[in-house]
Amino acid sequence: MVTQIPIILASNSPRRKELLERAGYTFTVMPSDCDEATDIRFPKDMVMELAGRKAENVYKKVCADHAGTEAETQPFIVIGSDTVVALNGRILGKPVDYDDAYNTLNSLSGQTHNVYTGVSIMYYDGEKCRTKTFYENTEVTFYPMTHEEIVGYLATGDPFDKAGSYGIQTQGGLFVKGIKGSYDNVVGLPLSRLYHELNEMLCGQ
Repeated sequence: MVTQIPIILASNSPRRKELLERAGYTFTVMPSDCDEATDIRFPKDMVMELAGRKAENVYKKVCADHAGTEAETQPFIVIGSDTVVALNGRILGKPVDYDDAYNTLNSLSGQTHNVYTGVSIMYYDGEKCRTKTFYENTEVTFYPMTHEEIVGYLATGDPFDKAGSYGIQTQGGLFVKGIKGSYDNVVGLPLSRLYHELNEMLCGQ
């Protein structure tokens, strides 16, 4: 069952919002403003670390807002998430400019890469907080891309706010030959895993 406990999504990503809405969750959005600088270079560790920071940042804000009010003892859930693309272990974040986006797409052409999404759930039951953090990894294989195809895709503007410089749910999906793992994970949130992890967490209260 989809929980009725208030959920706060610590992200302003329209893709994550769409995924949660599709699953039937009712939630509010409160983007994190935490420091995302890190020296971690292992993708799975990086996404879990940053997802945890985002969730904790928003959790503390909500607790501060609720302090001294009736809401102080009301349960709520915060979900933080972070996604990176990695090619041969090298992390490819959001592009910094046109050339970076072009070079990223050119490097992915004809190759298999990995998409890692970390998720951190913080559940306050009215008395105490419990946290669960996990990650999902999906393998994505691209068809070979021509120079003209890359330039044409860049002209849409779609790649510039996305890890790995592409969106599988938009025109970037035209270059995907196949995936192994969760499609939603590539979009930005492993929805099925989140559903089961959250339910397990709530049942353990």
